[in-house]
Amino acid sequence: MTSTRKGWTRGHTGWAFGTALIFTLGIVFGLIWHNVLLGVVLAAAVSIGWLMAYESWRGRNVGLDNRDDDGAQL
Repeated sequence: MTSTRKGWTRGHTGWAFGTALIFTLGIVFGLIWHNVLLGVVLAAAVSIGWLMAYESWRGRNVGLDNRDDDGAQL
């Protein structure tokens, strides 16, 4: 019988800390520019990029290689 991991894992902690830091910096940026909403919107956009980069860095697909896909072509 295999057990699946449920609950809060170590990877979630790193992502949550990074997201909280990005939103904090976004709010500070918004306070500097006197527009907190702008800071929150920018922080949300950067947070989505952070999520994609963090999950890619964690390497869920290690060893997956497609020679025909260089990632730069549309």
